[in-house]
Amino acid sequence: MSDIHALSGAYAVDALDDHERTEFEEHLAVCAECRAEVASFRETGALIAETEAVDPPASLRDSVLSGISQIRPNPPETTTLPEPIESTSTRGVRRRMLPQLLAAAAAVVLLAAGVLTWHPWQHDGDNSADLATQILNAPDAMRVTEKLPGGTGELTLVRSASLKRAVMIGDHVPAAGSGKTYQMWYQQPGQPMVSAGLMPDADEPTVLTGDAATAVAAAVSVEPTGGSHEPTTDPVALFPLKADGSGNEGA
Repeated sequence: MSDIHALSGAYAVDALDDHERTEFEEHLAVCAECRAEVASFRETGALIAETEAVDPPASLRDSVLSGISQIRPNPPETTTLPEPIESTSTRGVRRRMLPQLLAAAAAVVLLAAGVLTWHPWQHDGDNSADLATQILNAPDAMRVTEKLPGGTGELTLVRSASLKRAVMIGDHVPAAGSGKTYQMWYQQPGQPMVSAGLMPDADEPTVLTGDAATAVAAAVSVEPTGGSHEPTTDPVALFPLKADGSGNEGA
């Protein structure tokens, strides 16, 4: 067998035929790496089996039943499809995927049981709207306002050294243009500008990513929609900042 190491996941979940199992067990006796993999897969399987299921909220059942009652069922399909032919290569690919499937299943179970907690709307452990409010109301919040070229609007950077974060606020800022967006930047002492995030809607306060307490400057430039690794245009606004976390204007 050319890739006997790839059978450790299948062996752990008893997915080998008698001949493969015998051959793999002979290999297992002399391969410490495969023994460790089998033990790891079995631990994952045990975790999935032992984790208690989480009861869904009562409202979920009612909403599902309500949705089903409004759906007109389609007549059953009568077409008979031929049985798929599973080749040796297909079985090999499926067995090689078993470790990844086991790990994914374990992660789903842990999330459902509350062992892991993750919310897709969280960023840096904070809700961005709440964080923006905290920055704006911080006792040490300092403001730096810069006019945009041509007098078309202005951008204000509000920074809190104690929170180590900053927020950008626009006022009458024109759209960046088709296929373009505003991108924010920080400059740390002795370093080039690094991205501090995108600002697709200048009318909404946008929290910059990164450490604002040590930054010596911030800037905003117009970049392609997906953003750039470094500024590709001259900044439309440049904010000089003091090393002690204050700006050149008061709060």
